[in-house]
Amino acid sequence: MAGDSILEQVKKAARRRVLYLPHAVRQMSHPDRMITPAEVEQSVNAGEVIEDYPQDPRGPSCLLLGVGEGNRALHVVCSPKEDYLAIITAYIPDPDQWSADFRRRRA
Repeated sequence: MAGDSILEQVKKAARRRVLYLPHAVRQMSHPDRMITPAEVEQSVNAGEVIEDYPQDPRGPSCLLLGVGEGNRALHVVCSPKEDYLAIITAYIPDPDQWSADFRRRRA
């Protein structure tokens, strides 16, 4: 995995196994947003990297922009490991904190 881009690493790890960390499960299960594992996995498979965190203390990770049910934007923070993809968190981006296309943070 060493020479692959972060997105290639994410997809390879996801093919092995996807592991949802407790923070991700808490964020996904909020009654006002209810994000399904299928939405997260679709974001992993078809999303785009909008932020790369190569120096993350948990290991290299990234922020993906994907599309969920009803065409809603989703952000997924994940970290590829040798045997699995760790889903750190998943959330619906706040339009007040992100550009209209949800790709850039507002200043």
